Order: sequence, then structure tokens, then C-alpha cells
Amino acid sequence: MGTGTDTTETGHEGGHATVGTYVLIGVILTVITAVEVAVFYIPALSRVLVPILLSLSAVKFVIVVMFYMHLKYDHPMFSRVFFGPMLLAVFVVIGLVMLFKFVPKINPY
Repeated sequence: MGTGTDTTETGHEGGHATVGTYVLIGVILTVITAVEVAVFYIPALSRVLVPILLSLSAVKFVIVVMFYMHLKYDHPMFSRVFFGPMLLAVFVVIGLVMLFKFVPKINPY
């Protein structure tokens, strides 16, 4: 009380984005998708195709989670509860990929 701060940084009442924000997010997601499709058809980017597509997908994922799952306007605890285990899962998957990529194959026969 008395601090003058809102529960949201954007000043939206009720903790939700406006219709205009959702339209803008839809346009941004459409543009990112168009860039993903365009990148796929550029032969010069074939060596870095996977990292580019993974990065663009990560950006789209974060945008969708923050706005359409309303994590941007909810209590920060919900973001930590969502992103904490997701970050752990990403590290586990990276560890498994590294394990199977760099550990020599053992042939039991």
C-alpha cells in the first residue's frame, strides 16, 4: 500500500492484456513463422538451419507462454514454477544428447 506500484508492469487492470496486445502478438508470431519458413529455403543457411530454427521456436514458445498462458501478468511464483522444471528438463535432454553423441558405443556381442 502506498507504493504506487501496480501488480503488473504494464498497468493493465485485472492482469490481462488488451485485445490490441493479442493482435500484435499474433502478428509477431506470424512474422516469426514466416521467417522460419524462409530460412528453410535459403541454401546458404543450411549449416546453421537447426540452431536458427531452434532459436526462433524458443522465442515463439516464450511469447506464447508469457501472453496466452498469462504468465506475464500473474504472480512471479507461477513463472518460476513453470520455467524452473522446464529448464531442468532442457538440461537433462542436452545431457542425454551429449552422452549418446560422445560416449563410445558399447557392443555387447
